[in-house]
Amino acid sequence: MLIVITLHPMEHTTTLRPITSNDNAGIALIIRSVLAEFKANKPGTVYYDPTTDDLYSLFSHPGSCYWILEMDGHIMGGSGIYPTDGLPGGCCEVVKLYLLPEARGKGYGRMLIHKCFESARQHGYQQVYLETMPELKMAVGLYEQCGFEYLQGPLGNSGHFGCDLWMLKTLV
Repeated sequence: MLIVITLHPMEHTTTLRPITSNDNAGIALIIRSVLAEFKANKPGTVYYDPTTDDLYSLFSHPGSCYWILEMDGHIMGGSGIYPTDGLPGGCCEVVKLYLLPEARGKGYGRMLIHKCFESARQHGYQQVYLETMPELKMAVGLYEQCGFEYLQGPLGNSGHFGCDLWMLKTLV
């Protein structure tokens, strides 16, 4: 499914589409560069997770999907949902929401997260969980604005022990 959104006719053509195998290197570079930018490139995060280099295969798993954000044909970021091991029934994880600096503060993060909510509902999930870090302040603010509530500890078995903020949202 391809979704083309033109926000301002004189600006950029923005596309939100499912990940392909050709996106692996580009989105992995974005994820790692953003983590490094915020000094969050630490052990126990997706920075060191080997699946970051082959997200296409990872998101071929049933109950998951990953959306790529393109502007004028260039990958600017992405986000997805995944049925992380150990999560309660009816719950998936919002994962790997990263945007290049030039795509931030323009509503694209909110667009991606709402696409994840829509995808979660389509897959039959009632709740979405996420793990993040205080270093990613803009993202944490977005999650709060989108209705995520803080948890006292992690859910599931993501293996990302470097994340120390956990949040949950019930979909309505």
